[in-house]
Amino acid sequence: MLLEIVSPEAKLFSAEVTSVTLPGVDGSFQILNNHAPIVSILEKGVVKITASNFTFAKEVASKFTKLDAQNYTLAINSGTIEMKDNKVIVLVD
Repeated sequence: MLLEIVSPEAKLFSAEVTSVTLPGVDGSFQILNNHAPIVSILEKGVVKITASNFTFAKEVASKFTKLDAQNYTLAINSGTIEMKDNKVIVLVD
């Protein structure tokens, strides 16, 4: 599935991923390939991205923390997410 993470300043990430775990207002939740359509509000926490390879623009790479070769995290203050047709768009603050 395609994951796009966008902040008011820049597009932080755009790539095919295996899964993404997000900090929802009622707790953390994970989205996998072919997930049902969803729109949700996010709260302060960590977005965990799992993919086979990662490429970040130099100006945003420092915002991500590497856990291992297939997992990175991004700390956010709040945001919203939309999942539709195997495309996840995350708007973050």
